[in-house]
Amino acid sequence: MQRQRATPPHHKPRHRWAWTGAGLGLALALITQAPAYWLTQTVEHLSGERMLLQDPQGTVWQGSAQWVLNEGPLNTAASSHTAQLANTTALPTRVTWQLGPRVDLAHLRLTLSATLASACCTPQPLQMEISPMWLGVRLTMSDRTSNWPAAWLVGLGAPWNTVQPEGQMQLQTQGLQWTYQAGQTQMQGQAELQLQQLATRLSTLRPLGSYRLRVQGGDTVALTLDTLDGSLRLEGSGQLQNGRVQFNGEASATPDAQAALSNLLNILGSRQGAKSILKMG
Repeated sequence: MQRQRATPPHHKPRHRWAWTGAGLGLALALITQAPAYWLTQTVEHLSGERMLLQDPQGTVWQGSAQWVLNEGPLNTAASSHTAQLANTTALPTRVTWQLGPRVDLAHLRLTLSATLASACCTPQPLQMEISPMWLGVRLTMSDRTSNWPAAWLVGLGAPWNTVQPEGQMQLQTQGLQWTYQAGQTQMQGQAELQLQQLATRLSTLRPLGSYRLRVQGGDTVALTLDTLDGSLRLEGSGQLQNGRVQFNGEASATPDAQAALSNLLNILGSRQGAKSILKMG
């Protein structure tokens, strides 16, 4: 009786290496070619669905999408979902991104470098680095100036959908750094937002003026609002602590514009004579 020939023992390791190589190749392809949709879902979740990246194209590491602002969590019902999406506002041009790892030799750590750009709004691409920390993460932004349409804010809902702002927003950052560690957040550096030639459908006087909001980091994040020019005067200060904004200010009109701005002042806050009191938190 003829015996069946046994498979040489050296064939099994070869098969194992072949399957291992195929598995590693599949994992590498999945990581490097991960669809942009995965990133958009992460952004929507972290922002509480106030920031949407619609019509994503490309990969997690290099892609583009339509950047949309939304007033809050989307409803699961199809009819409600469609109705709420109708209230969103999108940038006039698509936003593009590039993500990639970088080795920080000075601090011996691995960081994630991110570049963000949109033709309408970023003369220079926005650059930031995300660094892991013990029980947290740090986000560092390069010093940049960018310009955004004020009408974009309408998608966030109240009070912007009532005010219906028009004009340009210029954002400048300097040494800006945001840290989340062990459940606590901290901001360092400064951000300055200028609302230039601001107008609203609530007033026939156009423009109302130009304004500056400064955000100064530290143990307590300080907020300062002042008027650069215009008939509507806005002043105030406050702070951001534990994710909550506390702000006190006032709005008033120059003598020649008091009649034209009276109704708007009634809407902005509670009236005290010729002034309107602005309060948040």
